[in-house]
Amino acid sequence: RTYSGTETEGQLLNSFVQYFGDSLGRKIKRMPLIEETVLPGDSLLTLPVVIIGNGPSGICLSYLLSGYRPYLSPEAIHPNPVLHTKLEEARHLSIVDQDLEYLSEGLEGRSSNPVAVLFDTLLHPDADFGFDYPPVLHWKLEQHNYIPHIVLGKGPPGGAWHSMEGSMLTISFGDWMELPGLSFKEWAASKRRNIKSDRVMPEEIACYYKHYVKVMGLQKNFRDNVYITSVSRLYREKDDEGRSQQNEDISTQHLEMEDGQKSLIKRNWEVRGYQRAADGSHVPFCLFAENVALATGTFDSPGRLQVEGEDFPFVLHSMSDFGAAISKGKLRGKADPVLIVGAGLTAADAVLCAYNNNIPVVHVFRRRVTDTSLIFKQLPKKLYPEYHKVYHMMCTQSHTVDSNQHSAYTSFPEHNVLSFKPEMKCVLQSASGLKKILKFSVALVLIGSHPNLFFLKDQGHSIGHHSNQPITCKGNPIEIDPYTYECTKEANLFALGPLVGDNFVRFLKGGALGIARCLAVRQKKKHELIESGDGGGDGVP
Repeated sequence: RTYSGTETEGQLLNSFVQYFGDSLGRKIKRMPLIEETVLPGDSLLTLPVVIIGNGPSGICLSYLLSGYRPYLSPEAIHPNPVLHTKLEEARHLSIVDQDLEYLSEGLEGRSSNPVAVLFDTLLHPDADFGFDYPPVLHWKLEQHNYIPHIVLGKGPPGGAWHSMEGSMLTISFGDWMELPGLSFKEWAASKRRNIKSDRVMPEEIACYYKHYVKVMGLQKNFRDNVYITSVSRLYREKDDEGRSQQNEDISTQHLEMEDGQKSLIKRNWEVRGYQRAADGSHVPFCLFAENVALATGTFDSPGRLQVEGEDFPFVLHSMSDFGAAISKGKLRGKADPVLIVGAGLTAADAVLCAYNNNIPVVHVFRRRVTDTSLIFKQLPKKLYPEYHKVYHMMCTQSHTVDSNQHSAYTSFPEHNVLSFKPEMKCVLQSASGLKKILKFSVALVLIGSHPNLFFLKDQGHSIGHHSNQPITCKGNPIEIDPYTYECTKEANLFALGPLVGDNFVRFLKGGALGIARCLAVRQKKKHELIESGDGGGDGVP
């Protein structure tokens, strides 16, 4: 849907929540969006869940909250006999309705989150051992398990996959990128797409995710072109409206005022932002939610060296900027090499991109080429020949071996960048302390990326494993309960995907399972309270 420049916010509100009509009946008049000048009040409708981020994490969570439930297939036998015995014990129950801690006990995998390992082995049994077993699950749509929610994203469903470099292959197999209930291979075949190998281009994955939302009937939950500006907690007095503590959310917390006279209770979340209209104008909104799920990924803020001169226009921090410079011919005929900083897969992609465009490369990275933690050491040569080509050059074409720095490629292992100079020069320092000055045509710093949680209090620094430090995927992910994915330091705030250390799509699906089970249990308890006549609380039953 597009919006005219004269469209009022009230019209946008109607569009934004029109799908709640069937679920909420007469309550539809109590919209969750208000004008910016209106103060929040208890009379406003509160959504059970707001999901921030519409990449694979947000899509998968929406799928489960929409009522899709996984059951053990009648004919399925899981290769892990212990797990299979557990699954047989409650075959009549969906996995969402079972004890995830019990099911995941004793399982091992490439994620530190046990539910992620559990869900992965149910969807891709023994995948890490090279087997291509089918999932042991089948899916049922159970409308009564639907939990009203909305998914907010900056672009179309698929998130950052729509902005990744299109010429590179994914690190994971296409099957590992798929979401529950829709085989990637079958989808590709139905679209007559020629998938030449198990690894595919990001463009294919982005199209698959966008189609997934449509074919699974999830569109009503998604809103594109939405930018979040703040997510904050609301408070009320303990005795407000005479409600008892029992009727608050299970994770309600009490805070004492500085004067010690009033006891406040953490209430719902207030989510503010704007939606970009077709004419470029911003339409503000405000949502209220009982629960917020963070599914933003980590591609928002490229990692920086924090050195002098890094803000010069010829120092780039993304593959898209580098690709644009090449396509515009800015590097054509340049005598000086491109300086690429980093030893991960994105840096390797940049090396390949430059190499394939006949652009000389100087490759700088801090680690030794023999470092066992280098990602290249973890990739089979037969499956990832292009990355091993880069790694071979890193090892054999070091500056200590090839004195001609104007060859196609020269590596500088165990070197740090000290500064960039305005005359397009870079000062390097080796592990021994020796400094070198190199001239380059453009510099590309690719040392990872970090999530941008600016919309949270203190940018989310308080909810990581290490308090008061920026959230990062590897060093400081958000601290969560391993089975519910609820933040241990902030009730009713959930996180999944790269924010909790699960970089690979095959593992982030476990976060959706954990959150869906947690919310389903709480919704059931709330229903029981309502039926017993103890009140309904705020929000939607």
